[in-house]
Amino acid sequence: MKKILVSITLLALPFIFVAQTITPEVLNKIQASYKASNPDKAVINTLLTTDFKSMTSNASNTVKPDSYFKYRVKSAGITDQKSSGRCWLFASLNVFRPVVIEKYNLSDFEFSQNYLFFFDQLEKANLFLQGIIETADKPLEDRRVDWLLKNAIGDGGVWGGFVNLVDKYGLVPAEIMPETNSSNNTRYLASILTTILRQDALELRKAFADKKSANDMQQLKIKMLSDVYKILVYNLGEPPTTFTYRFIDKSKVAGEYKEYTPLSFREEVLSVNTADYIMFMDDPSREYYKLYEIEFDRNTQEGTNWKYINIPAADMKPMALASIQGGDAMYFSCDVGKQFDRTSSTLDVNNYDYESVYGIKLTMSKKERIQTFESGSTHGMTLVAVDTDNGDKPVKWLLENSWGSTGFDGGHLIMTDKWFDEYMFRIVINKKYVPAKILDILKMKAIMLPPWDPMFLEDK
Repeated sequence: MKKILVSITLLALPFIFVAQTITPEVLNKIQASYKASNPDKAVINTLLTTDFKSMTSNASNTVKPDSYFKYRVKSAGITDQKSSGRCWLFASLNVFRPVVIEKYNLSDFEFSQNYLFFFDQLEKANLFLQGIIETADKPLEDRRVDWLLKNAIGDGGVWGGFVNLVDKYGLVPAEIMPETNSSNNTRYLASILTTILRQDALELRKAFADKKSANDMQQLKIKMLSDVYKILVYNLGEPPTTFTYRFIDKSKVAGEYKEYTPLSFREEVLSVNTADYIMFMDDPSREYYKLYEIEFDRNTQEGTNWKYINIPAADMKPMALASIQGGDAMYFSCDVGKQFDRTSSTLDVNNYDYESVYGIKLTMSKKERIQTFESGSTHGMTLVAVDTDNGDKPVKWLLENSWGSTGFDGGHLIMTDKWFDEYMFRIVINKKYVPAKILDILKMKAIMLPPWDPMFLEDK
């Protein structure tokens, strides 16, 4: 009996990790292991003098996907976000550009990204300052306060933020509020706004510590937002409240001038209900066929958070195919930097062979890449075409990018179906293409995720 008790006691002992530095003995073992691996001197010599991408380019994958796509949405022209993180605005607006072009028989048309970006920044500033007020009783070390201060403002976003803006502020043509140097190059603007908002955060926390009333705190916030508005006007121009505009069709026939507000323009040119569009996510690190919501992931105080249905990529493809066949482009976001060959404008899991160069296997699954922050959505584009095999199964897809007109087909990216599985994260699809059993998931109570969740990666 005593022996059993001793055995149980030993089993109950926790595993003890012994911290160990790299001693000379440990270093000798590492060095010996390296020498025993018989390093390839030719590979080393090449890597020391050659571009890494060129060295790892997969020579056995030189035959790239052809340029034919069986189904394609009508679109015109490529937009350019320049040196900014506004891909989510470009991708969202590009979903609806073909609608306007076809409706008015235009050769081209572009909405003003700058107009929506102005209000995105103003609204994000308000959301941040309100968050600071609501956490003013917590220490700076509190996780939520820490997260707020680290993420005071930015130019990235997702589809839900676009919906919040367009439903509240409407739309204007690009000519009415054109791009500026600061909208095309947002780094300086983001830097000064971040500095000022963090300074404002300290002032608001001090006001709370001095027992200022709730009304006093809100008045102080409005004063701070007035400064933000001033900075935005100086850098982006002041948004129009009314404007005069006419459409000129592809035959150079001009319509009549009309007086618009941004909201009335949106109502005329875009007769769609944004609530009909549903965001889907493929996040294998969480249970599928559930509704999720990310707390505080929005850009307006009263707007909706980032909400999505989590389903496997295999379930998204039939809906995406149906959408393209129906002539409807889709918002699409992915980890664009993974296996991207800029020369051929292709996204293919076999573009680069890192394993052969170093002799080290890369074994992480999509789930594991998400859990370790190795992969996540970084860029939004517009999904506009698909090519299928004889059984109408997708083999490759076409993305309308917002990096200007260089590259394949004047600025598009070709994505293989296998890359879609591995590095696609979000698609927004009109509910008319979604099966009823998946739509029913929207009736569930959303599982709330914290703002510091691994999936809180805004498209840029």
